[in-house]
Amino acid sequence: MEPQQSLESLARELVALPPSLGPVRLIGIDGHAGSGKSTFADRLAGALGGVPVLHLDDVATHEELFGWQRRLRAQVLEPLAAGRPARWAPYDWVERRFGPEQVLEPAPVLLVEGVGAGRRALRPLLARLLWMETPREQSWGRGRNRDGRELSDFWDGWERAELAHFSDDPSRPFADTLVRQSGTGYEWSSGTGATARTTTSVTEGDGLPRA
Repeated sequence: MEPQQSLESLARELVALPPSLGPVRLIGIDGHAGSGKSTFADRLAGALGGVPVLHLDDVATHEELFGWQRRLRAQVLEPLAAGRPARWAPYDWVERRFGPEQVLEPAPVLLVEGVGAGRRALRPLLARLLWMETPREQSWGRGRNRDGRELSDFWDGWERAELAHFSDDPSRPFADTLVRQSGTGYEWSSGTGATARTTTSVTEGDGLPRA
């Protein structure tokens, strides 16, 4: 294990990558629901100077938990690839409809986080794929506790859908970096796919709360 470093070291590594989508370095953050992707993405975005984060929960819908790739491509990926602003409408999970249109300007780095961020249709467009290395049952248990009993039926359906998705289109074997939560924050391993060997730790002393 390498000496403990701040998350800025990973940020510098990502910024040094060549653009993968027009002028944008598209970074995918995938993992099971409840694995801490959103919190980690927010911390990483801060280390990158406040780059935008696209949450795939805002792209999916009740009817299309994983059938959102064409909408994402048309509204976000194709415009950014051409160097134009993306215009898209986040989904409102309470109202069950799309909300007001949002504008996403091309940025040097864009983080895309959510279950399926590393799916085969997106991987060719990614500069780097990160996988949150939290066991499935632990992740799901955390998500259920977070959302409460009123969403237990949704979680029943979600778990079946996620199992089917990763069975057909796994992301972890293609990850460039595995991110783990530890008692002091995060640590990550970078290398070739899931056999990554070089490990770096991030501690709570760096001001990074646990997800």
